[in-house]
Amino acid sequence: MGSLSIWHWIIVIIAAAIYGVPVSKILARAGRSPWWTIAFMIPLLNLVAIWVFAYSRWPALNEK
Repeated sequence: MGSLSIWHWIIVIIAAAIYGVPVSKILARAGRSPWWTIAFMIPLLNLVAIWVFAYSRWPALNEK
């Protein structure tokens, strides 16, 4: 078993960007901090974050 190659890390970074950019845009439009994207990328924590996001008050809706 060897260490992870540079190609592995390049693919991980690309996958995180493909997933993270749209999630951060959705969070920003909903009035949340884009830093929530980190919670959406961690396994099992993302399930909790989705439920918190779905059932909490949306600041963008309260402004209208």
